[in-house]
Amino acid sequence: MVLLSEPASLVLLSEPASLVLPREPASLVLLSEPASLVLLSEPASLVLLREPASLVLLREPASLVLLREPASLVLLSEPAPCPPQRPRGGSALWTCQRDGEVTLRTGESGMAAETPLTVNQMFAASVERFPDLMALSWKEGEQRQSLTWRGYYQSCRTAARAFLKLGLERYHGVGILGFNSAEWFIADIGAILAGGFGVGIYTTNSAEANVIVVENNKQLQKILQVQDQLPHLKAIVQYKDELKEKRPNVYTWAEFMALGRDEPDTLLDSIISSQKPNQCCTLIYTSGTTGQPKGVMLSHDNLTWTAGATCRHVGLTDATRSQEVVVSYLPLSHIAAQMVDIWVTMKVGGATYFAQPDALKGSLVLTLKEVRPTAFMGVPRVWEKMQEKMKSVGAKSSTLTRKVASWAKEVGLQTNLTGRSPLNYRLAKKLVFKKVRKALGLDRCLRCYTGAAPITKDTLQFFLSLDVPLYELYGMSESSGPHTISLPDAFRLTSCGKEIEGCKTKIHNPDLEGIGEICFWGRHLFMGYLNQYERTEEALDAEGWLHSGDLGKHDDNDFLFITGRIKELIITAGGENIPPVPIEDAVKEMVPLVSNAMLIGDKRKFLSMLLTVKGQLNEETGVPTDELTAEAVEVCQRLGSSATRVVPRCAAGRDRAVHAAIQEGNQPASTSAPPPTPSGSRSGVVLDRDFSIIGGELGPTMKLRRPVVMKMYMEQIDSFYKEVATPSTPDNPLSK
Repeated sequence: MVLLSEPASLVLLSEPASLVLPREPASLVLLSEPASLVLLSEPASLVLLREPASLVLLREPASLVLLREPASLVLLSEPAPCPPQRPRGGSALWTCQRDGEVTLRTGESGMAAETPLTVNQMFAASVERFPDLMALSWKEGEQRQSLTWRGYYQSCRTAARAFLKLGLERYHGVGILGFNSAEWFIADIGAILAGGFGVGIYTTNSAEANVIVVENNKQLQKILQVQDQLPHLKAIVQYKDELKEKRPNVYTWAEFMALGRDEPDTLLDSIISSQKPNQCCTLIYTSGTTGQPKGVMLSHDNLTWTAGATCRHVGLTDATRSQEVVVSYLPLSHIAAQMVDIWVTMKVGGATYFAQPDALKGSLVLTLKEVRPTAFMGVPRVWEKMQEKMKSVGAKSSTLTRKVASWAKEVGLQTNLTGRSPLNYRLAKKLVFKKVRKALGLDRCLRCYTGAAPITKDTLQFFLSLDVPLYELYGMSESSGPHTISLPDAFRLTSCGKEIEGCKTKIHNPDLEGIGEICFWGRHLFMGYLNQYERTEEALDAEGWLHSGDLGKHDDNDFLFITGRIKELIITAGGENIPPVPIEDAVKEMVPLVSNAMLIGDKRKFLSMLLTVKGQLNEETGVPTDELTAEAVEVCQRLGSSATRVVPRCAAGRDRAVHAAIQEGNQPASTSAPPPTPSGSRSGVVLDRDFSIIGGELGPTMKLRRPVVMKMYMEQIDSFYKEVATPSTPDNPLSK
């Protein structure tokens, strides 16, 4: 008998047997010699039976089970933990074991040679330098509350002792589900100090966690519904409001913190002193825009080094001179928000102000105007919403005001594109630019960033014309956030800048235009995917370079430009390779009524497109409504349409003015695509609701989830491929 209570990536059996019984199924079962029984109920990568076996029982998928000759019993109870990979030189650059260690990609000089730090070491250094400066600020009702750096650190230590009291095991998770708050930060860092992992949970994800921290009763109920599926869970903590009913092992935030106050420091200090910079401390689950989410393992050094390198690259001010101020509102389960709001701010002793939970429903600007941040990070949809609102307000202004604004924007765009300041720039700044910044709450913001998803050239030019340059940054969860960042003195429109010092970029297999896959190298690269050997091996090559899956090129001055994503590349039936994003952006730019566009055509004879128009969101639920936004109504009016709803005027194509505008807007977009297939026609459909996070079409950072959209709207997609409509068909406004 062979009994494995923890899985192995390879099981080799050398004597024959009679029965194979996997409790969890395999994607492939190959029997070269007969076996009595193979029963599969959950997937595994591969089960290969060369000779019959008595019993193989897989409770969770395994990477590979290879039976050459039988054994009595193989029992696999968890996904196979993978051994660390050993590239050339024998150094372990990656692992997918939760307690694994990796060799850091250090260099001989510059940022790459910086001394590695644990999270506790960086935090303690900041506390020593800025003990009484404000670290966190939030509102309770109308009153502002705050924590100093000293108080913040002590609260994190108290939370760490409480987690240990509740039974948090080394290298196990504390899942956190809720909106950004001081408690979110404290729970995250407390978990790390206690030797566990901070794990931000998307509302669609679950995690193997010993403790789960939730915001309120609504989130608590989500966990309670699946509690019986979480065998590692020992306690739940609710950090807002009182509990509606007492349950065993469910605590309020006050009760939780009380558990840690009287605990001695001995155990906690012992764990902290044993931590190493090359060990895992945080799990970031990818949003699953192209498949199932993966647990990205980030080390202490990933977080602390990237924070320091980012601060130096963008020139953030140390709090001993002037304190940086940021607003926390983007999902903290995403690495971009964590890196900016928690780690970069910690490195320089900055202050983080928490926005209200309805920030993305309209209150964000109010927080910005109150806080007046010195640096601000927005995903493209945030900047687009600001753009729409400003255009809507501008359309209602007097003729003179509109003329002045138009003149100033032309001056602003030329000034920022050429780098020269004409005499009328000062006048434009006084009359328009300063007022715009003040209205947005960005009057002292020196650095406005955009990232996490592609942004259109139209939006970049709009803000540039208002003297608000948006500096693009590019990276991924697997690179601990940023890899390249645009700077005021290193800026090209539509480029995401140059790599941070200590990082390297190479273009893999470039074509004649220099376009190839973007690959990363540096100390910011992740440790591996938790318990996913094969997927880690796909992401990191034998030399340790991270293959991003993104397509891009460098210009003559080494500015990086993203041109598309390999998995998004459309290959038509005629063999043309078509990146969809440039075409989609062109349509949105030509037709301001369009909110989202998704190009279709993979393995098809012609290209088509799914479109949505700009509809209002329900402020309570986040569900798209049938009401057009104010900007969309104004666009319709300029077109000579009285439409105020998505259905039936816009979506059904019954409004001739809207129909004509969309059809006309698609013509320039079509010319930006490679030559069409022989059949050549392009068609599409306007859907009856906008895309949204709650609807599933967009990820947490507003990124388009193409596989999900394809599945959701397959009926509409199939219909317009079965019957290619003529130009006069009203319900197909993009046909030609």
